[in-house]
Amino acid sequence: MDRRQVVDKVDELIDTYCSDCLLKAYFRKEFSKARAHRFCIEECTVGEQIKSYGDKLK
Repeated sequence: MDRRQVVDKVDELIDTYCSDCLLKAYFRKEFSKARAHRFCIEECTVGEQIKSYGDKLK
């Protein structure tokens, strides 16, 4: 998988799952933007997938 395909896949995941995510909105409203971001990276399955694609870009 080349760099362009990885970036396209990440964009597709974000557009499909993250743009209207209710959990992210809840954590952002109730706690903070940092807590919502941490949830997305560490606990969300889509965030873990995005993180794995990011590791391929290194």
